[in-house]
Amino acid sequence: MRRYRWHLLTAMLVLLCAAWLGFRWWLGPLVGTQVVVVHDLVQTLVASGRVQAPHRLDVSVQITGTVRRIPVAEGQVVQAGDVLVELHATELQATARQAAIAVVQAQARLRQLQEVQGPVAVQTLRQAASGLASARATLARSTALFNQGFIGQAALDVAREATVLADAQVRAAQKQVDTTAASGSDYALALASVASAQANAQAAGARTGYTLLKAPVAGTLIARSVEVGDVVQPGKVLMTLSPQGRTQLVVAIDEKNLALLALGQPALGSADAYPHERFTARLAYINPGVNATTGAVEVKLDVEAPPAVLKQDMTVSVDIEVARRASALLVPLSAVHGVDTAPWVLRLEGRRAMRRPVQLGLRSGGVAEVLGGVLQGDEVVVGTADIAAGARVRRAPTTPATSAAPATSAAPVIAAPN
Repeated sequence: MRRYRWHLLTAMLVLLCAAWLGFRWWLGPLVGTQVVVVHDLVQTLVASGRVQAPHRLDVSVQITGTVRRIPVAEGQVVQAGDVLVELHATELQATARQAAIAVVQAQARLRQLQEVQGPVAVQTLRQAASGLASARATLARSTALFNQGFIGQAALDVAREATVLADAQVRAAQKQVDTTAASGSDYALALASVASAQANAQAAGARTGYTLLKAPVAGTLIARSVEVGDVVQPGKVLMTLSPQGRTQLVVAIDEKNLALLALGQPALGSADAYPHERFTARLAYINPGVNATTGAVEVKLDVEAPPAVLKQDMTVSVDIEVARRASALLVPLSAVHGVDTAPWVLRLEGRRAMRRPVQLGLRSGGVAEVLGGVLQGDEVVVGTADIAAGARVRRAPTTPATSAAPATSAAPVIAAPN
């Protein structure tokens, strides 16, 4: 017995190990499980893009000139009417003064017509009318004397010629009165001279005003390409202004997600430089075409209340909410087999993993909505591609199906990568 004692002990150990292994085999492999739970589910598309104002304004001068002063700097916020660039205006100011003097001269000529030439023409007409009356009276007397034989034909002809001359003088004086009156040609010419001088003065003043390049709207100067002393010409862009107002996010979405997008969908955004500054946005535009090179669709989101840190052309990340389910039945995607064909899960029933077909709804970010096949509280086997249906298994510590989502009282945001 002493001789075979070690052999017996070895045999007993082998038998014990075999029994233990057999028992473990009978119990089945150790598997992880998760409990099917009910939770609110939000599906989002995650994408990146840039900040863009609805439009940009390129500002330039309207006349050729030399830059005298630039009172603003790139990146500065300006208000409508603020001076951006000032040109030298000495010559234009002199021209404007000359035009103003021409206006005064034209107005003086009009006053002279009204105060001098007009009254003088009236007096001249009166004198001519008086001379005509005297000439007619003389002609009448001469005619009577000629009929009585007291004067000859020559004297009568002289009286007649004097009457004709007086009548001509009256007509000429009347024409002078008519032309100097408010409806006359001289008066109209004087008024036209005043209007022309005033128009020239306005044009000269406008050209002088062109020496001050002002901001057409409030906004931020995002580009500047001019310095003091530069000679600038019309059409040359000197500064670029980003107007204040509506701010948009321009984002490229993969075309495979186009069916998920709809106008008005809410979104949350953040600038990459300030990831903790979250702001709301809303989908406002979906480009009707797809970029043939990148296979992406450009969309634009309106930012109703942009934070102060948001700058033109900043890189931003957005989460567009494309679907929401209240009280959805959730399982982890790691427990679902045949997701794109005929989905099924291994549900833990007693000590066996039984195959159960399921219907899936929203799925993303490691969680899927189940429309049928399992119930709340069921345990499903996760990460077990080689477990046969109906096999005995041993349960590992369970975790909720929403472990892939934030464990908060709010609805988990399940993100679908763009």
